[in-house]
Amino acid sequence: MTQTPRTTPTRKPRTADDAPAISIRNLSKSFGTNEVLKDISLEVGTGEVVCVIGPSGSGKSTLLRCVDMLEIPTSGTVFVGADEMTHPDVDLDRVRRRIGMVFQSFNLFPHLTVMQNLSIAQTKVLRRGKSEAQQVARRNLERVGMGHKENDFPAQLSGGQQQRVAIARSLAMDPELMLFDEPTSALDPELVGEVLAVMKSLAAEGMTMMIVTHEMAFAREVAHRVVFMDGGYIVEEGPPAEVIGDPKEARTKSFLHRVLNPLVIEPDELTDEGVRDYT
Repeated sequence: MTQTPRTTPTRKPRTADDAPAISIRNLSKSFGTNEVLKDISLEVGTGEVVCVIGPSGSGKSTLLRCVDMLEIPTSGTVFVGADEMTHPDVDLDRVRRRIGMVFQSFNLFPHLTVMQNLSIAQTKVLRRGKSEAQQVARRNLERVGMGHKENDFPAQLSGGQQQRVAIARSLAMDPELMLFDEPTSALDPELVGEVLAVMKSLAAEGMTMMIVTHEMAFAREVAHRVVFMDGGYIVEEGPPAEVIGDPKEARTKSFLHRVLNPLVIEPDELTDEGVRDYT
């Protein structure tokens, strides 16, 4: 498919004291012959909230996973602060300690209590004592409204509660930035709000966040910048009022029209038999 060149908002030059939290340059990623990311360049400033939106298969989650090197880029560079994640000699474990990541699935240890889930990485990775780890865990459970569940096991929690615990677990490691990969996609609709409320509070605290999401209302309200991806490219980026409220690119308009008006069927989406054509 032919891609229209994206519109990039004008930004002030960054000084050494204002280095981006994440800097991605000419990033490409292929799985065999399938090129999932195509020459992606993107920056996320310290304290900035960037929401990445787009259709399934557009490369959003792969882009996020390349930041933390859970997927190894085929080419290009990724910096987290001053550390180049793509450098062969980088100490990934050291840099990853500054990054919190929350996935679609909660990835809690089912045989451990909530308190134990939050404490284990602190004691083993950060070498905190048990008492300090529990103190930090309680503080972060309170941040996400789960302080009363520290002795419960994951199976005793709803999906929304488990995701809030997963966020608290990441926060307990004192990250400098957070990556969220569609954190509400596995939740029942009525549980989505409680997780988004936690993320909104983190944004208000100034946490640097890169969020892959399909929650357009959340992106419009919380993001400093929205990035729309399609076919492995960044098609359009800018403030939410522009990208979501008044998109410039035809593909962005088409995607948002479908997402925001899911029950509207256009005439060209119907076959001769009068049923919707998904091909």
